[in-house]
Amino acid sequence: MSAAGLEAPALPAWMRWLPVAYVAAVLVLEPVTPVQWPVSFLLIALPVVAAYTFGPVGVIAAAVFAVGFEGVLAGTPCCAGRSSHDLLERHYVGAYISTALVGVLGTALAFHRRRQETHLVNVNSVAEALMRTLLRPVPHRVGRLLAAGLYRPAVVGSMVGGDLFDICDTEAGERAIVGDVRGKGLQAVRTVADILGSFRQVAHEPGDLAQIADSMERRMAREAEALLDSELFVTAVLIEHDYQAQRVTIINHGHIEPVLISGGEVHALVGPPALPLGLGSLDSEPPIAYTHRLGPGDVLLLCTDGLIEARDPAGDFYPLLDRLRHRFAGRPAPTPVDVIDFLDTDLPRHARVLGDDVAILAITPDVSEPPTRP
Repeated sequence: MSAAGLEAPALPAWMRWLPVAYVAAVLVLEPVTPVQWPVSFLLIALPVVAAYTFGPVGVIAAAVFAVGFEGVLAGTPCCAGRSSHDLLERHYVGAYISTALVGVLGTALAFHRRRQETHLVNVNSVAEALMRTLLRPVPHRVGRLLAAGLYRPAVVGSMVGGDLFDICDTEAGERAIVGDVRGKGLQAVRTVADILGSFRQVAHEPGDLAQIADSMERRMAREAEALLDSELFVTAVLIEHDYQAQRVTIINHGHIEPVLISGGEVHALVGPPALPLGLGSLDSEPPIAYTHRLGPGDVLLLCTDGLIEARDPAGDFYPLLDRLRHRFAGRPAPTPVDVIDFLDTDLPRHARVLGDDVAILAITPDVSEPPTRP
């Protein structure tokens, strides 16, 4: 167990019974074999079998049991070639010594396996703590918005990924980002940290959404130069909510279009596309912001491509708009939590295994008394 309280996944129940099943198979095999042979020789492998499941102490116990049981079988007429034998015959002594040597090797293997498990748990706990620091839990209320978020890593049991989201309350209104970094692994985590750090800083500075996007574009260019990666980019959608005007401003940098659930209808908010963050130098035109109404009862959904590209066993993509229409069309306005909970349960029914990380953010205007902005 790590300092963070994480521990290695529990072994399947069948693996815990593997040494017992191996001994039972040896005992069953000998009587049904027409050739007379010393069945106890097969017990030489028992310590290695135990090393797959147990720790060093368990392997030592298995080795001692194997040597003792070999002696019992060697002196049993029904099991040792169907005739009585001397327990100290040379080939039996060789089997005892071989079993002891295999026991030593199995003990070393079990010790190494346990040490590797502890190391992996510690590394994973550090990575998870890092990702939880970067991807902060989405508050239920942010300024004049109600919000909910979901993050599902493609690798089960790991929080490390290249998807990101964040939302904050600023003087200009609530601003949010959902993005997907090209690449995976620790380099992607570094880029996630950079892009979120940039957003959290510039989101509170004066300027409109286009200026925020431009600042983040320059940050990505510096990151690409530092990493010597000319193909580094982040697809992202940036939004700014204006409560008084009941509208949301959107800039889409090569990302999936936001989805609006409004008045019992579900549709994507398509607007002028822009190149992903980090590739802005390839386009002479600046990104164009577009607006859309976001009133009480409307839910805006932002997600990464891991959601819509999740495949079922037949290879079909997750039909996001159709599933949302099936669940929410013609019904009372949902809350962000309703939408996130639905996707959290519906996605695993469609795809048992995810091919990419999934990040989802849902927001709606808070119809209660709006807080006073400082």
